[in-house]
Amino acid sequence: MVPVTIAEPAVRSYILYSGILALKVLGMAALTARVRFRKKVFANEEDTKRSKGVVKYDDPDVERVRRAHLNDLENIPVFWVLGALYLTTGPSSELATWLFRVYTAGRVLHTIVYAVKPLPQPARGIAYGIPYLIKWYMGAQIISHFIGSL
Repeated sequence: MVPVTIAEPAVRSYILYSGILALKVLGMAALTARVRFRKKVFANEEDTKRSKGVVKYDDPDVERVRRAHLNDLENIPVFWVLGALYLTTGPSSELATWLFRVYTAGRVLHTIVYAVKPLPQPARGIAYGIPYLIKWYMGAQIISHFIGSL
């Protein structure tokens, strides 16, 4: 295992992009609320009182944002784990930074083309697929690096 320290540019890059992704996940709740208030559709009766909205569980716009949020919750924590483990393999700082940057850009783009300004396929598939492949690459590198130490 390669020592991982904050002095490493790849580690600082990982921290930066992990922070951006964490704020992005938090921002999805605000985006969901924005769509709910704009459409005046809520999941709970008490939320309808002030805005004179209705309880509705199947609004297509709200559900689209919720699915994008769920997609983040299914993918970004895996990036955090794989990214941290990937750093222990001693990757070049340039490659690691490039992977973290492209992953983050892809996840932000995925939200835009899925939940903010929906675009037809293959836009969402590309925005999802490239970060997905980055996770597979990092996972394969981790296994390849450590498999001989068993």
